[in-house]
Amino acid sequence: MKRDLNHPSQPITRLARGVALGGLFTAGLAMSAGAQALTVISFGGASGDAMEKAYYGPFQESSGIELTPGDYNGELSRIRAMVETDNVSWDLVEMESPELVRGCFEGLFEPIDWERLGLGDVLIDSAFNDCGVGTFVWSTVLAYNADELDSAPTSWEDFWNVEDFPGKRGLRRGAKYTLEFALQADGVPASEVYDVLSTDEGVDRAFAKLDEIKEHIQWWEAGAQPPQWLVAGDVVMTSSYNGRIAAAQEEGTPLEIVWDGSIYDLDYWAIVAGSDYVDEAYQFIEFASQPENQAVYSSEIPYGPVHPDALDELDDEQARRMPTHADNLDGALAMNTAFWVSYGEELEQRFNAWAAQ
Repeated sequence: MKRDLNHPSQPITRLARGVALGGLFTAGLAMSAGAQALTVISFGGASGDAMEKAYYGPFQESSGIELTPGDYNGELSRIRAMVETDNVSWDLVEMESPELVRGCFEGLFEPIDWERLGLGDVLIDSAFNDCGVGTFVWSTVLAYNADELDSAPTSWEDFWNVEDFPGKRGLRRGAKYTLEFALQADGVPASEVYDVLSTDEGVDRAFAKLDEIKEHIQWWEAGAQPPQWLVAGDVVMTSSYNGRIAAAQEEGTPLEIVWDGSIYDLDYWAIVAGSDYVDEAYQFIEFASQPENQAVYSSEIPYGPVHPDALDELDDEQARRMPTHADNLDGALAMNTAFWVSYGEELEQRFNAWAAQ
């Protein structure tokens, strides 16, 4: 039976450049040095470290606004509880796109006033959202330990091939990403994955494919786990955030990425409804959207900037590590946010019941 699916996620494209931002940016940073702390919550880890260098420290220095960083694992329920109890202690949060859209519908985030933000139309198309401002493009990829395998895997079909590639596999504990990878392993082209997954038969097909390797799966819940498990030899290959693998590679580990069949998406800044520091949050978002600051972030961890000019400040080697590089987008799948907003809760419930069996 066909499900109702209307709005597939759009590939990344450039928008026309807007007006110069210098004057707007300078005016937006006018703030007394005695302001209380703005609390900014991210997913932490290597990305959080990059944000500290590119955004948090420089923003405090240039604006005089105190900033308190923190991290979480993307739980929308924590934000919902704050808003519903009128006990909001977080001001600005990093959100994945399906949770952002769902939270926006529930009234958990402040609607973005794009004129107030003063960024014009210079960001990539996908960065514009009713309740969020895109901050970087990232991918969930297939990663492996080259020292643990006799030959290199090249696809999700290889990930499922436990005879030629023996050993434990890591997958994120959840339906999102996992079901898409299962269908690709079953021969569905990336361009057709959401068409198939939008049918009951397609969902059954994905779970049946997962059944084939269930006993070989080690489920991860935090982004730091996949590279740690690969280095320790706990798994021979795993799904992972590309930036986490890149950080491990820089430490000299023998980890490699397969870009074909990866899923890319954006993370967004969202202002929690009821925050007492909305003005400061807007100032931070504007600061973090400047190309020179985005270039610093992307040079620290290879997540693609949303301001096209930032790419001009990266060298060729850095640019080739980005999910947004043309070679890495070839064969990649854009996260279909509308699909997961519509069916995410239903599929996550089914996944949790299946995983518990």
